[in-house]
Amino acid sequence: MKDRIIRYGFICLILIVSIIQFSIASQANQELSNKTLAWGFRRGENHAQATLDTESLKVVEKFDGIAMGNPDKNYIYLTFDAGYEAGYTEEILKILKENNITATFFITAHYVNTATDLVKQMIQNGNTVGNHTVNHACLPNLKDDEIKEEIMKLHNSIYEITGYEMTYFRPPKGEFSERTASLVQSLGYTSVLWSNAYDDWDNSKQGRSDYGKKKVLDNLHNGAVILLHSTSKDNVAMLDSMIKEAKNMGYEFKSLDDFEK
Repeated sequence: MKDRIIRYGFICLILIVSIIQFSIASQANQELSNKTLAWGFRRGENHAQATLDTESLKVVEKFDGIAMGNPDKNYIYLTFDAGYEAGYTEEILKILKENNITATFFITAHYVNTATDLVKQMIQNGNTVGNHTVNHACLPNLKDDEIKEEIMKLHNSIYEITGYEMTYFRPPKGEFSERTASLVQSLGYTSVLWSNAYDDWDNSKQGRSDYGKKKVLDNLHNGAVILLHSTSKDNVAMLDSMIKEAKNMGYEFKSLDDFEK
């Protein structure tokens, strides 16, 4: 009972701090652009770093977000978007553990509500759990208080269920603006984009695990933030060999907690 009271007291403290920070950010946001930016990148050749969309990158960097790491370090960062559970995450977690690496899983409210045990397993295995909003909403279309609810409702739910406090945020569909990036930062989150991905989200394009692995490996580069979707059967099929081949190429998988710009 005492532990429960302490936990809820801590949640209340987090809410008070976030309300103050959010209020300050909301006032400042009146002068920020709400132009919707769609994240994109162009693959480099011969494992050179990707070229990131200039306009979007300026906003990410302005609000201390993450998109691509140090060009002089062979570190790479594996992330998964998990809007819903398609039956593959348990195997993904097994493969990560067997290869002695961790990843970041960006989840929605639907995911935690339907696959609570898997979220707990992610954390127990040392992986990072990130915030992907309650409803996978396009943030620039929402008001400030609606954005806060999309993020903090999920944040508090995860904390109440697991005692885990999320700190990384991925904007749904890679869509954001100056206004939304500022609000995300004011809520204590680091926005995380990516520099390596392929069209694995399309469920009509499965059965291409060799294609997926080639896309990832051919475009690996120092500081790569890799985006995969846990809903893809192809990713499960190619994940173990992709990890092993990436290591053989000299790359080292790192946690976002150890991110180096």
